Amino acid sequence: MEQSYFERERYERARKRVKRIRGFYTHALVYVVINIMIFIVNTQLTNGQNYNGWQMFSTPVFWGIGLLAHGLSVFLPPLLIGKGWEDDKIKELMEKEKNQKWE
Repeated sequence: MEQSYFERERYERARKRVKRIRGFYTHALVYVVINIMIFIVNTQLTNGQNYNGWQMFSTPVFWGIGLLAHGLSVFLPPLLIGKGWEDDKIKELMEKEKNQKWE
């Protein structure tokens, strides 16, 4: 039995969402691993001398802000562009193209 158009469309949206979630999890894992490595390298290089906390934590803080923004974009509903905006825009462009007369 062939899937209906709406079932395929729902599947495609779900597949894209899973891909975005996976991208966020990968980003979070890289964030944790790299920042642990940076912390270890910084503590080995300083040997407790000349300790500058801001220098050690600036990368995790700023990268963490980026990770937070990534997470919000994945898990929160769209804030600026409402739900279904893409579908509406696609329909609008298809209608424009359909109504355009080629001579």
